[in-house]
Amino acid sequence: MSPGLLDDVFPPPVRARLEETADLLEPSVISEFDSPDATRALASAEVLLTGWGCPPVDAALLDRAPELRAVIHAAGTVKTFLSPAAYDRGIVVSSAAAANAVPVAEFTLAAIIMGAKRVFPLAGLFRARRTHRTGADLDRQHWLGTHGLTVGVVGASRIGRRVIELLRVLDARVLLYDPYVGDAEAELIGATRTDLDTLVATSDVVTVHAPDTPETRGLIDARRINLMRPGTLLVNTARGPLVDTEALTGHLVSGRLDAVLDVTSPEPLPAGHPLWELPNVFLTPHLAGAQGNEVGRLGALAVDELARYARGEPFGHPVHRADLGRIA
Repeated sequence: MSPGLLDDVFPPPVRARLEETADLLEPSVISEFDSPDATRALASAEVLLTGWGCPPVDAALLDRAPELRAVIHAAGTVKTFLSPAAYDRGIVVSSAAAANAVPVAEFTLAAIIMGAKRVFPLAGLFRARRTHRTGADLDRQHWLGTHGLTVGVVGASRIGRRVIELLRVLDARVLLYDPYVGDAEAELIGATRTDLDTLVATSDVVTVHAPDTPETRGLIDARRINLMRPGTLLVNTARGPLVDTEALTGHLVSGRLDAVLDVTSPEPLPAGHPLWELPNVFLTPHLAGAQGNEVGRLGALAVDELARYARGEPFGHPVHRADLGRIA
């Protein structure tokens, strides 16, 4: 992983558990696999404990690691660095994506509550005028508050499922679109399964949690944005390409829709893009995922997985080859 991450991912209590669980062949961080230290470690390593910034783990690298049996990733997706060749060699893989889902879901819940309250445009008016809200200010809002809210969740990913769980604190009806989830499973996790067109047309809030794959890019396209009712709040903490940003822009400029966007396409938006200045749009710099003290949660999960491996138990958070095409 990137050298600067070590202390954040493995704060002292987590690092102590790591050292109790495994023999570290190289106590410092390996950031490149072509160094002499890396060559020595790879020759006898049974587990690679990886993180953000990991160089490619491809067939050539695997040839240099004949004892390798597991890759445990103390971050989210493994698709950016891990070759499918690892699975061909029987290597088991785990990811801390579930730990990264926690802050994203918390951010999303906060965005839904604040957005439903129309906090962002009303706070802008308050800041500009330095006077209390007026009846006219409230009249311009399509609706206010979370009581009886219908929230449409796009994607029953780890994050999507945790958002559904957190939404239980609200008096809200939850709709779910996910082609891999049936009616019974959706009901079990607290949602009503529906098709995507119905979801976007009937939800007060649409929140996006699908992975970025060829099938999901442009999922929220111009036609589906047109189906949204006036006042719908769109929250995107997934990936920018899932939403047609330019198609969305006209609806935001007109005030027909509101949005909280932690990601956009492109990312960031050009300096002169109209979304920077709109009172009904809240842009954040791709920060919903683990930041600061939240990063230690990823390392703690990775060490938990390492302990399971050491005991001969299956991973609690495995990444299966068959799922790579439909997960982040």
